Amino acid sequence: SGFEIWDKAVVSTQSTGNDLSALNLMNDAAKGVMSDLQDIFMAYGQSDEYSFIFKRSSTLYGRRSSKIISTVCSMFTAHYIFNWGKHFNEPLIYPPSFDARVVLYPTIRDVKNYFSWRQADCHINNLYNTCFWALVQQGNLSTLEAEKRLNGTFSSDKNEILFSEFSINYNDVAEIYRKGSTLIWGEVKSDDRRSRKVLKLLTCDIIGDSFWTNHASKLDSSLSVLE
Repeated sequence: SGFEIWDKAVVSTQSTGNDLSALNLMNDAAKGVMSDLQDIFMAYGQSDEYSFIFKRSSTLYGRRSSKIISTVCSMFTAHYIFNWGKHFNEPLIYPPSFDARVVLYPTIRDVKNYFSWRQADCHINNLYNTCFWALVQQGNLSTLEAEKRLNGTFSSDKNEILFSEFSINYNDVAEIYRKGSTLIWGEVKSDDRRSRKVLKLLTCDIIGDSFWTNHASKLDSSLSVLE
């Protein structure tokens, strides 16, 4: 199953570009959900959205979509509010709310295609935002002027604007902004040499086959390669 959750909170800070605190808060909320519901194999977040994959073998709540949606959505909201103070000094000025939906995908290939689309969307949106705010903050354009300047441009045009006008190499922008956040279960050895499960935060490529080939068997023990 795939979840997409987006934030409709009104907050007391106005974003003018990438906001690491906001992303870390979303990541903490997703970690809380995964810790509470360990049938979730992986989660991917970018901007104000998060998607979760449940193991194919999961029987959580009898696989009732309405129960899973309401539980994940409420848990995410609770962890978001609970962790707010870790990342922001300003108080919430309006209760945050989240929407969710369930999508069933028949194969890992379909799951991969979905998450590839999410990561590609992250890149497209972040490249635009990086260029937009460079034009506003460093190029002294108004937001309307910056919007008009970027209207009809391609990725190559935006990269050229960033490099030639602001000496910004887009590839040097932090991966968490360009590629989003991937949460996945891993194992570490404790002092007594026993393995224990831990959540790992990655900012890696999930569009290529490598990530999915390496982790497909964890999604379902009967699988080892992309279908």
